[in-house]
Formats: sequence, C-alpha cells, structure tokens
Amino acid sequence: MAWNEPPGGGNDQDPWGNRNRKKNDGPPDLDDLFKQLNTKLNKWLGGGGNKNRNSDDAPKGSGGGIGSILAILVVLGVIYTVYNSAYTVDESERAVVLRLGAFQSIQPPGLHFKIPFVDVIEEKVNVTQIREHSLNASMLTADENIVQVSMTVEYRAADAKSYALNVRDPQSTMSHAAESALRHVVGSARLEYVITNGRDEVQSLVKERLQEYLDSYRVGIQLAELKVNNASAPAAVQDAFDDVIKAREDQQRLINEAQAYANQIVPVAQGQAQRQLAEAEAYRQESIAKASGDADRFTSLLTEYQKAPEITRQRLYLSTIEEVYSKSAKVLLDVESGNNMMYLPLDQIRKSAPATVGGVSGLSNIDSLTQSEISDLYDRIITEQSRRRNN
Repeated sequence: MAWNEPPGGGNDQDPWGNRNRKKNDGPPDLDDLFKQLNTKLNKWLGGGGNKNRNSDDAPKGSGGGIGSILAILVVLGVIYTVYNSAYTVDESERAVVLRLGAFQSIQPPGLHFKIPFVDVIEEKVNVTQIREHSLNASMLTADENIVQVSMTVEYRAADAKSYALNVRDPQSTMSHAAESALRHVVGSARLEYVITNGRDEVQSLVKERLQEYLDSYRVGIQLAELKVNNASAPAAVQDAFDDVIKAREDQQRLINEAQAYANQIVPVAQGQAQRQLAEAEAYRQESIAKASGDADRFTSLLTEYQKAPEITRQRLYLSTIEEVYSKSAKVLLDVESGNNMMYLPLDQIRKSAPATVGGVSGLSNIDSLTQSEISDLYDRIITEQSRRRNN
C-alpha cells in the first residue's frame, strides 16, 4: 500500500502490511462526520441522501449542508426575535419602555412590539391597584409627652414613569414619608388634643403634608385614604386620660340635654309672651275705648248740666247711689213709722226670703237685680215715700 493510498478504497492494508483493520480503530475522520451531518440535514429538509454521488460532487454537498444550517439558524433567529419583540399590557397596567437605557414611552393596555436587545420593559406598573401601608409608632408631642399612634395609608401609583424610574423603592419611600409627616403633625400638638377631639384634624393635616412630601419627591404616588386608627397615652397615665375623656363626654351630654330643654321651653315661653302682648294690646284698646266713651258721656252731661244744673246734679247723685247700692245688701227702713227704738237682726234679715224693702214685699235676692229692675224699684220707693208724706 502506498502512503498516499486513500483509505476505504477496498484495500484495508496499511503501509506495514496489516490487513482486516476495523474502521472504528482510531479517531474518526472529520470529513465523514460532516458528510453524515449533511445527510441528516438533507433528509430533514427534503433533500434526500443520494449514495451514488461521485467524488466530484462531495464539495457541492458540503456547501449545501452549510447553507441549510445557516438557513435554519436564520429562521430560528427570526422566530426568536418576533417572540421577544411582542408583549402585552393588561388593562390595569402601564408599561414603562426604555431604549438603550433611556426612557422611551409609556405604553397603554394592549399588544405592543419592541426592538429586541434595544428596547427594554423596565416595569409594568399597576395604576389601579390600591396599596396599603400601616404604621404604628411612639412619638413625642409638643408638651413633651409620649403618645402611641397607629395609622393606615392607602395609595396608588398615579404616574407610572415616576413610580418606576424616579425612586428605587417606592414602598420604602412611602413608609419614611408617612412616618415623617405623622411625627411633624403630632410633635406640633399637645397630648390631650391628639388623643381626644383633635384626632380628625391630625388625620387631615397628616394626609395633606404626606401628599406634599410625595409630590416633592416625584414618586408618582397619589393618596387614596389616610386614617389614624388609634392615638393613646402611655399605660401609666391612661386611666387618668380616660377619666378626662369621660368627663368631657359627660359635659357634652349635659350641654346637649340643656340645649334640648331650651329648644323645648323657649317656644312655649315665646308663645306665652305673644299671648300676654296680645292681651295687653286688647286691654289697651279697651281702656282707650272706655276712656273715649267716658269722655263723650261727660261732654254730653256737661251740656245737660249747663241747661239744668240742679236736676242733673240730683240725677248724677241718684245714679251713683244706685251703682254703689246695687253691689251690696240693703235694708230699707221707714223712719216715719213712729218707732223710737227698734231691734234689727240683720243676719237673719239677710237670710230671710222673701225680703221686704220699704214696705214692698215679694222681692228676694236683691243683689241679683238688673239695672232696670233697680231703677223701677227706686221709682216705686220714691212714690211710696211721697204718698206717706202726703198722708
């Protein structure tokens, strides 16, 4: 065998004359490996494996195999590129896109594409989720007392760009800002105010100050709710403060009861005052009318008096006597009967019925007589006395 005799030519003899050498003895031939790989790739791609190729077609077969490999690699690269360039954003999210490390855009919900190895999705920020942070700490008040305060903060990421890029840890920033705002407000108030009726105002001031802090940090967080759950004094003085709170509640209760009583009694008093004013006004009108009537009557009597003074005087006297006697019990005596001494049982006379007046019997309960009856009785008495004098 010559030194340049190709192996596998049907002669298994080596230069030393050794025959029947097995093919798997020694390292494999690289050309054989490439041929086998090319054959398998051609089968996968539909090229088939032609065993009747001559030695002149071997280079062409090797070139076609490398081209096929490159084609497969290109296809795989395209598939990988398309797969990694497409992404979706949920309805509640906003995607923060960076291009070569710099901010590029905020992508809304839906299907989007990016340039592989150039664009990077920094973070998908949920802008509708309400996040919650709780804080429980002891702090000093303005009067140098210690108060235990627990607080809950609810917030959401309103600005996706600021939330994802401006701070490294938004939750930690929120925690520190909330504690700082709470300490500032509580440290400016007295202990009694914080744990009693000032809690609502403290809550409002803390929320306002915390939002100012977050806006100045440009962290992209919007507060939804802030609530001071509890504010209590240290355990050593808690009982004393409980007594103070109870006393304040009792004071407020008594004030409310007094206000309710005032609301009830004031309308009644106002009604009585209005009634008295109305009665006074009616009495005033009545007095004015009566005075006017008396003045008119006096004027008319003056005219009659000027015409007949004696008769008018006598008539006025009798009218006055009539008015005075009409309101009292009366016993009339006939002094001309000749009795020098008489005994009058007045009590029995007043109780007796019928009464006898001036010799006229048949009259009872003289106090109940009307003015016309009294005038008639008076005329009858005058007539009777005149008759007796004439006799």
